[in-house]
Amino acid sequence: MRSLDPTDPPAVGGYPLLARLGAGGMGQVFLSRTASGRPLALKTVRSEFGADPGFEERFAREIASSEQVRSAWTVAVVDYSPAGHRPQWLATEYVPAPSLADWVERHGPLPEPAVRALGAELAEGLRAVHRAGLAHRDLKPSNVLLARRRPLLIDFGIARAADDTRHTRTGGVIGSPGYMAPEQATGGISAEPGDLFALGAVLVYAATGKGPFLHPGEDPSAAQLLYRIVHEEPVLDGVPPALVPLAAACLRKSPQERPGTDEVLERLGAGHDAWAAALPPGLEAEITAKEAELRTALERSSLPSPAPPAGFGPPVAHPPPPALPPGTTPGSPSYGPHGTGSAPAPVRRSARLRAAAVLAGMGATAAVVAAITWPDDGQGASRSPSSSPSASPSPSTASTPSSDALPASWVGTWRGTGPGSSAGDGIVNARTTEVSVTVTLHAADRGEIVGRQVSHVTEAGTGQDIGCTETLRLRESHGATMVFEAATSAPTDPSTGVLCTRGNLYTLRKTGEDVLTLEDEGSQASGSPSRLTRSS
Repeated sequence: MRSLDPTDPPAVGGYPLLARLGAGGMGQVFLSRTASGRPLALKTVRSEFGADPGFEERFAREIASSEQVRSAWTVAVVDYSPAGHRPQWLATEYVPAPSLADWVERHGPLPEPAVRALGAELAEGLRAVHRAGLAHRDLKPSNVLLARRRPLLIDFGIARAADDTRHTRTGGVIGSPGYMAPEQATGGISAEPGDLFALGAVLVYAATGKGPFLHPGEDPSAAQLLYRIVHEEPVLDGVPPALVPLAAACLRKSPQERPGTDEVLERLGAGHDAWAAALPPGLEAEITAKEAELRTALERSSLPSPAPPAGFGPPVAHPPPPALPPGTTPGSPSYGPHGTGSAPAPVRRSARLRAAAVLAGMGATAAVVAAITWPDDGQGASRSPSSSPSASPSPSTASTPSSDALPASWVGTWRGTGPGSSAGDGIVNARTTEVSVTVTLHAADRGEIVGRQVSHVTEAGTGQDIGCTETLRLRESHGATMVFEAATSAPTDPSTGVLCTRGNLYTLRKTGEDVLTLEDEGSQASGSPSRLTRSS
């Protein structure tokens, strides 16, 4: 991780750029973050790829394929550039861990127990990819992260349906020389067996520090490597004897003769949590250092707004002082989305939620005195005007497939009640005795107005309703998890003059036929309900 160059833009697609992470064949890689503080690896695509008239279609196709994979061994795609945007970009979760390539280059080959555990974890990851009907097609040391809990497969930028060979670059092959299978090198179909060939090559690299088609002290061209892959036998010198038979089997020229992931797992015999028990010496310390570096980068980027505690409903807005002269505009601090305050830390979650429930945009954080409430659209929700100054910019505003629409099972009215909070700082979070929330949702696609949230928040002492009413836009659709953004926000009781802000983000998960549960990212007030139940 290093500082941005003077020529780097401050943001891409609405996501702030915080640092440089590196560069690859596709383009530059930057550290970024979501509105909630979740770190992202944002990859921009080199302009020459964008000049290819067919690349944009392949880019979107490949990302759509990668989103089918949800496993503990893969990182999630969070967002990507809309059609016609330049530069094209892709945002994925960022994991503060070294790649296998970086680690071996600096510290040398892994011990045998670590190689065995690495092979088992990668086989599990590939099995999840294959069960989704995909092939990774670019497994190599730089696309394996040595994370603390388990190694992770990254860069599904060229993953696609295993039987789809129509969309390849003219005159090129997909993959990396030295790790691609013979059938891939000759331009044929590369499916699951091709990934097993790459797995064997990666294990040889992890055990010896070099690929199976490299000779000591040489730097062959890509053409030489491709020739050796097709015509020569692999060099397995230095591979632990117990692992040689498996490596040789994975590296067979014929796809039909290679083992599958189930056989690889059986032959490795690595037990549960084998990777954690076999971490290479020094890896734990390096991961800890990278996590500290990440925290520092996120702290530097933080806006000076406090992060409200969990619960559903917009942050409770502080009423203006009672002695304000008539016509005076009350001042206000900024109420940012959860995690945009100082020192945000990445939320630790299960792999499934990590893959499904990441937020995909930067919400506005400037406070507004009185947002306009637009006329009702006849479906129980405010509608957005054609040009609204209160609409928060979205990283992706292009039209999206109907699969991104709100599921029909979400349509209806949902209600919940929370106890309020006796703790209040008198500035942002007031002391409250009750919080009730009503969310009304109707059919809509991603990026469209999807409904309305009405919060009634009773302030302790005065009994005033200091809640906010928000028009909701569907920001993300991930299976059972939806992310909503407040396109407008205004006081539920206009006479109180409370200050409400647009841009709040909410992540809800359907946990039952008639139950919605708030996930631990988003904007919310202390003492609000954590779940909503269907009322109609």
